[in-house]
Amino acid sequence: MSNYLVAMEAAWLVRDVEDIDDAIGVAVSEAGKRLNEKDMDYVEVEVGATGCPACGEPFDSAFIAANTALVGLVLEMKVFNADSEEHAQRIAKSEIGGALRDVPLSVVETIEFGEDEDIEFGGTDDAGDV
Repeated sequence: MSNYLVAMEAAWLVRDVEDIDDAIGVAVSEAGKRLNEKDMDYVEVEVGATGCPACGEPFDSAFIAANTALVGLVLEMKVFNADSEEHAQRIAKSEIGGALRDVPLSVVETIEFGEDEDIEFGGTDDAGDV
């Protein structure tokens, strides 16, 4: 049995916004609220990053068209005593997916860690990678 940190990407739709910063704030707030309603305050919620196709520099994963934003969120969850990496991913996706119904989720990274380690993901380095 091993412990894993599982990171997932979520596509969050925000309606009636005109500003990227507002869209990101609403998306993070709404996701956090829905997770907290299910007592899942152990799930970390952050805005994702996408690499610029021209220069490669990361920027916030958010796009607005017709006052509707699509915000890419990164959700991180520690899974303890899983049988394998795939098992940890299924557990995380089931837990988070249950709280965030109708939100598309995709596992982007899974890291194994020991009981005495304090692990975090280092952020983004390439387009779409976490």
